[in-house]
Amino acid sequence: MKYLFFVLFSLLILKNNIAFSDILPNDLYSATEVVEIQMTSLQSNSVSKNQGIFQCWLFAHPKNKKFTGPFSNFTSMISDTSYNILLNSFKFRVKLLSEEKNIAKFSVEVDAKNNKRYNLNWILEKANLNKKCKKCWMTVSVSEPEFKGLLN
Repeated sequence: MKYLFFVLFSLLILKNNIAFSDILPNDLYSATEVVEIQMTSLQSNSVSKNQGIFQCWLFAHPKNKKFTGPFSNFTSMISDTSYNILLNSFKFRVKLLSEEKNIAKFSVEVDAKNNKRYNLNWILEKANLNKKCKKCWMTVSVSEPEFKGLLN
Protein backbone atom coordinates (compact mmCIF):
# COMPACT_ATOMS: atom_id res chain seq x y z
CA MET A 1 0.00 0.00 0.00
CA LYS A 2 2.83 2.42 0.87
CA TYR A 3 4.48 1.63 -2.47
CA LEU A 4 1.27 2.29 -4.43
CA PHE A 5 0.78 5.59 -2.57
CA PHE A 6 4.38 6.60 -3.32
CA VAL A 7 3.99 5.80 -7.03
CA LEU A 8 0.72 7.70 -7.33
CA PHE A 9 2.10 10.61 -5.32
CA SER A 10 5.24 10.71 -7.48
CA LEU A 11 3.17 10.85 -10.64
CA LEU A 12 1.08 13.74 -9.35
CA ILE A 13 3.79 15.95 -7.86
CA LEU A 14 4.21 19.27 -9.59
CA LYS A 15 7.01 21.74 -9.06
CA ASN A 16 6.75 25.12 -10.80
CA ASN A 17 4.16 23.58 -13.14
CA ILE A 18 6.64 20.90 -14.22
CA ALA A 19 5.69 17.28 -13.71
CA PHE A 20 8.47 15.12 -12.36
CA SER A 21 9.67 12.76 -15.04
CA ASP A 22 9.47 9.01 -14.85
CA ILE A 23 12.68 8.61 -16.88
CA LEU A 24 15.41 8.85 -14.29
CA PRO A 25 19.12 8.14 -14.64
CA ASN A 26 19.96 4.50 -13.99
CA ASP A 27 22.57 1.93 -14.89
CA LEU A 28 20.38 0.36 -17.59
CA TYR A 29 20.78 3.19 -20.13
CA SER A 30 23.72 3.21 -22.50
CA ALA A 31 25.55 6.47 -23.16
CA THR A 32 23.88 6.69 -26.58
CA GLU A 33 20.44 6.17 -25.05
CA VAL A 34 21.05 9.02 -22.59
CA VAL A 35 21.88 11.47 -25.39
CA GLU A 36 18.81 10.26 -27.32
CA ILE A 37 16.57 10.68 -24.25
CA GLN A 38 17.86 14.22 -23.76
CA MET A 39 17.55 15.19 -27.42
CA THR A 40 14.09 13.67 -27.81
CA SER A 41 12.96 15.51 -24.68
CA LEU A 42 14.28 18.83 -25.96
CA GLN A 43 12.78 18.13 -29.37
CA SER A 44 9.32 17.74 -27.83
CA ASN A 45 9.64 20.48 -25.20
CA SER A 46 6.47 22.29 -24.19
CA VAL A 47 7.16 26.02 -23.84
CA SER A 48 4.48 26.45 -21.19
CA LYS A 49 5.86 23.78 -18.85
CA ASN A 50 9.42 23.09 -20.10
CA GLN A 51 9.00 19.38 -19.40
CA GLY A 52 11.53 18.51 -22.11
CA ILE A 53 14.14 20.78 -20.56
CA PHE A 54 13.39 19.26 -17.15
CA GLN A 55 13.84 15.73 -18.52
CA CYS A 56 17.17 16.76 -20.05
CA TRP A 57 18.25 18.37 -16.76
CA LEU A 58 17.61 15.11 -14.90
CA PHE A 59 20.45 13.56 -16.92
CA ALA A 60 22.87 16.45 -16.30
CA HIS A 61 25.87 15.16 -14.37
CA PRO A 62 26.38 16.68 -10.88
CA LYS A 63 29.57 18.31 -12.27
CA ASN A 64 27.43 19.95 -14.95
CA LYS A 65 24.82 21.11 -12.41
CA LYS A 66 27.58 22.81 -10.37
CA PHE A 67 28.27 24.91 -13.47
CA THR A 68 24.68 25.48 -14.68
CA GLY A 69 23.07 25.87 -11.28
CA PRO A 70 19.48 24.96 -10.40
CA PHE A 71 16.78 24.01 -12.89
CA SER A 72 15.64 27.63 -13.37
CA ASN A 73 19.15 28.59 -14.52
CA PHE A 74 19.36 25.50 -16.74
CA THR A 75 16.04 26.48 -18.36
CA SER A 76 17.33 29.98 -19.11
CA MET A 77 20.59 28.57 -20.44
CA ILE A 78 18.69 26.39 -22.93
CA SER A 79 15.90 28.83 -23.83
CA ASP A 80 17.77 32.14 -23.94
CA THR A 81 21.11 31.24 -25.56
CA SER A 82 22.38 29.56 -28.71
CA TYR A 83 21.27 26.22 -27.21
CA ASN A 84 17.66 27.12 -28.04
CA ILE A 85 18.22 25.46 -31.43
CA LEU A 86 17.84 22.16 -29.55
CA LEU A 87 14.22 22.97 -28.69
CA ASN A 88 11.58 21.53 -31.01
CA SER A 89 14.12 20.57 -33.68
CA PHE A 90 12.99 18.76 -36.83
CA LYS A 91 15.43 15.89 -36.35
CA PHE A 92 18.77 14.93 -34.90
CA ARG A 93 21.48 12.32 -35.44
CA VAL A 94 23.73 11.00 -32.69
CA LYS A 95 27.15 9.62 -33.61
CA LEU A 96 29.41 7.97 -31.06
CA LEU A 97 32.96 9.32 -31.40
CA SER A 98 34.58 7.38 -28.55
CA GLU A 99 33.64 5.44 -25.44
CA GLU A 100 35.94 4.41 -22.64
CA LYS A 101 35.16 2.94 -19.23
CA ASN A 102 33.83 6.18 -17.69
CA ILE A 103 33.61 8.73 -20.52
CA ALA A 104 31.80 8.85 -23.85
CA LYS A 105 31.97 11.50 -26.58
CA PHE A 106 29.37 12.12 -29.25
CA SER A 107 28.74 14.33 -32.22
CA VAL A 108 25.11 15.43 -32.43
CA GLU A 109 23.80 16.91 -35.65
CA VAL A 110 20.60 18.93 -35.27
CA ASP A 111 18.21 20.15 -37.94
CA ALA A 112 16.73 23.11 -36.11
CA LYS A 113 13.33 24.69 -36.54
CA ASN A 114 15.09 27.77 -38.00
CA ASN A 115 15.88 25.62 -41.09
CA LYS A 116 19.58 25.47 -40.26
CA ARG A 117 21.81 22.51 -39.40
CA TYR A 118 24.13 22.57 -36.39
CA ASN A 119 26.64 20.25 -34.80
CA LEU A 120 27.39 19.90 -31.08
CA ASN A 121 29.82 17.77 -29.12
CA TRP A 122 28.24 15.94 -26.19
CA ILE A 123 30.37 14.46 -23.38
CA LEU A 124 29.06 12.01 -20.79
CA GLU A 125 30.66 10.56 -17.69
CA LYS A 126 29.50 7.89 -15.33
CA ALA A 127 28.01 9.04 -12.02
CA ASN A 128 27.09 7.48 -8.70
CA LEU A 129 23.82 9.01 -7.46
CA ASN A 130 21.91 6.22 -5.74
CA LYS A 131 21.23 2.45 -5.78
CA LYS A 132 19.80 2.54 -9.32
CA CYS A 133 22.50 4.88 -10.57
CA LYS A 134 25.86 3.59 -9.37
CA LYS A 135 27.52 3.81 -12.77
CA CYS A 136 24.98 5.64 -14.88
CA TRP A 137 25.79 7.84 -17.85
CA MET A 138 25.12 11.55 -17.39
CA THR A 139 26.00 14.62 -19.46
CA VAL A 140 29.04 16.57 -18.29
CA SER A 141 29.20 19.13 -21.09
CA VAL A 142 27.79 20.15 -24.44
CA SER A 143 29.67 22.41 -26.82
CA GLU A 144 28.20 25.55 -28.33
CA PRO A 145 26.21 24.78 -31.49
CA GLU A 146 28.34 25.07 -34.63
CA PHE A 147 26.46 26.23 -37.76
CA LYS A 148 26.87 23.70 -40.60
CA GLY A 149 24.54 25.10 -43.26
CA LEU A 150 20.99 25.67 -44.39
CA LEU A 151 18.53 22.80 -44.73
CA ASN A 152 17.48 21.94 -48.26
